[in-house]
Amino acid sequence: MTPDTDAPRGALTLQTLAMPADTNANGDIFGGWLMAQMDLGSSVLARTRARGRVATVAVEAMTFHRPVRVGDVVSIYSRMLRAGTTSMQIATEVWVTRQPDARLVKVTEATFVFVAVSDTGDKRRLPEPLPDTVPDPLPDPPSDPLSDPLSDPLSDPD
Repeated sequence: MTPDTDAPRGALTLQTLAMPADTNANGDIFGGWLMAQMDLGSSVLARTRARGRVATVAVEAMTFHRPVRVGDVVSIYSRMLRAGTTSMQIATEVWVTRQPDARLVKVTEATFVFVAVSDTGDKRRLPEPLPDTVPDPLPDPPSDPLSDPLSDPLSDPD
């Protein structure tokens, strides 16, 4: 699927408005600003799962599909890919609502890795998930209905 035909995947974790102060030399929104918004949005999911402080330790496979324009409503969607002993891998998508037709467009995606940390900044174990909060990840539905999504279990990323 192309970025324009997908639907957002994950929970809406942050929404903001792209403003002129955040533009690059070409007049589009600066990629660093967008990356910061993605970090904030994915940290909402990470903090909920960790029930406390987290630190971003890596950003994997960031892809910019389309520019973000001034006035776009920027929506960050996050979903848990893996939860290990201390760390979490979170898929993050950015979709914008373009005016005047309110068209939804996928503009960026990346995978963020967080580690749960104590109040002193030391790595700590993730607590057991609470019921009705952030579930530990389930495999994506297979693209081939005959394949077994559980045949390759998720390994601990720690």
